[in-house]
Amino acid sequence: MAEFLLRWFHYLGGITWIGLLYYFNFVQGPFMAEADAGAKSTATQKLLPRALAWFRGGAIVTFLTGILIIAKRFGESPLGAAAWSTPWAITILTGALFGTLMFFNVVWVIWPKQQIVIASAKAAASGGQANAAAPVAARRAFLASRTNVVFSIPMLFFMGAASHFGTLAVGKSGLVFWIVALAIMVLVEINALVGTPGKGAAKPLATVKGTLWFGVILTLVYYLWFEIMK
Repeated sequence: MAEFLLRWFHYLGGITWIGLLYYFNFVQGPFMAEADAGAKSTATQKLLPRALAWFRGGAIVTFLTGILIIAKRFGESPLGAAAWSTPWAITILTGALFGTLMFFNVVWVIWPKQQIVIASAKAAASGGQANAAAPVAARRAFLASRTNVVFSIPMLFFMGAASHFGTLAVGKSGLVFWIVALAIMVLVEINALVGTPGKGAAKPLATVKGTLWFGVILTLVYYLWFEIMK
């Protein structure tokens, strides 16, 4: 019963989090690019704070319940330490690592950067001075958000594959598998933290289409890595 309830809250949090992530990137982002200055200001002041609050809340619930579910499964496994090397464990942990990076992007990048943007819009609307750092903060939040869309695609694939796609396994060196898997994730994450939207490695993330293709290709890369390491 406890695990069922954890999963229920995990699903509720995840639907809220990822649903709003896709809303921001597929709906609100294109709207803001086309809207006039007045509409942008109103949306930033009144719509964005509400959506971000649910967004961050969903991310926190999803992350915490995910940790508890995984800890419970490993803690109750009769395999002991060997449970960490089972196909289910390696597959679910691959998805969980993507989800963890997404969570950190929310609480350490997207949320604080967007607070700068919101405060600047409110200051300007009340006759004050807009924050000169707001455009830079908005670009960083944008790139982190697009990176989370990329990560969400393999994250959802491997979370589902752990229970419903039993052919994934690592029969060779688990250490080598994780070194390469983590290195790829870190490279994509570095791009989110220091890249410039529309330039260099971040260029595919400038469009929704490019972002989605990036996520699909990243999923394929990890799937092939599983196949190589069988």
